[in-house]
Amino acid sequence: MLKEGKVYVPKDEKLRAEVIRLHHNMSMKGHGGQWKMAELVTRNFWWSEVTREVKCYVEGCDACQ
Repeated sequence: MLKEGKVYVPKDEKLRAEVIRLHHNMSMKGHGGQWKMAELVTRNFWWSEVTREVKCYVEGCDACQ
C-alpha cells in the first residue's frame, strides 16, 4: 500500500525495526545520525512516528552519537 508515493509500513514493531536496521547498516550511508537516518528511511517508507522510532534506534548506536 502506498501513502503519498511511499510504501506504508503497518504497525508491526519487528517490521519497522527491520526497515530502520537495513537503512542503518547500509554501507557508507549508515551511522549518519538521527536526521540523516530519518531522511534515508522516509525517502521510500512512511508510518506514523517514523522519526521518533528512528531517533530511538539511533540513540542505541555508539557510532551515530
